[in-house]
Amino acid sequence: MKILYIYAHQEPKSFNAALKDTALAALKEKGHEIELSDLYAMNFNPVLTERDFTERKKPDVFKPFLEAINAVKTGAFAPDIKAEMGKVGWADLLIFQFPIYFTSMPAIMKGWIDRVLAPGFGFNPITKSAYETGLLKGKSAMIVTTTGTPQEWYSEGGVHGNLNKHLESVTHCVFEYMGMKTLPSHIIYEVSRLSREKGAEELEKYRQRLLEL
Repeated sequence: MKILYIYAHQEPKSFNAALKDTALAALKEKGHEIELSDLYAMNFNPVLTERDFTERKKPDVFKPFLEAINAVKTGAFAPDIKAEMGKVGWADLLIFQFPIYFTSMPAIMKGWIDRVLAPGFGFNPITKSAYETGLLKGKSAMIVTTTGTPQEWYSEGGVHGNLNKHLESVTHCVFEYMGMKTLPSHIIYEVSRLSREKGAEELEKYRQRLLEL
């Protein structure tokens, strides 16, 4: 299987980095082909601007939706977007790993989605049945994420509410909208308080999850 691993964490010595390294080793062990997009290491620009397009259909006013549709036809995306689109097109499975910021993903990850999974490339913008005509049909996607707070806070009735429901803005409104099959999210809670032993247990659980893909 061909797997694109999109990763967003700033610190190479973090638990998230250990998760990522565990994942890459486990996937290679199973013989999968892997591409890594380490967004902070790449200094990926999350901001969608007119510079995303090397040629403009309407240079007098910036309409990103219109320009993206045109760029799909003409190949006028900026090189960094083209490179990431190439990885997406190649992959069978996309794994998105990030820590939870305010019940969602860091801005750099959201910016990757905004810029790379563009209209005309990730989804069909001119149909009423968009969920049935997603342009990434046949691929799968999965979220791997960590929280700093306990699971009770992110449970039904907890102070933040059910985290899986918060993540539906991505799992349903992005992944499924684009035709991808959504695999169950892998969530590790309260990583800020993990002991070394508990951390090792969580890494092994994640490793086993990936070996069973």
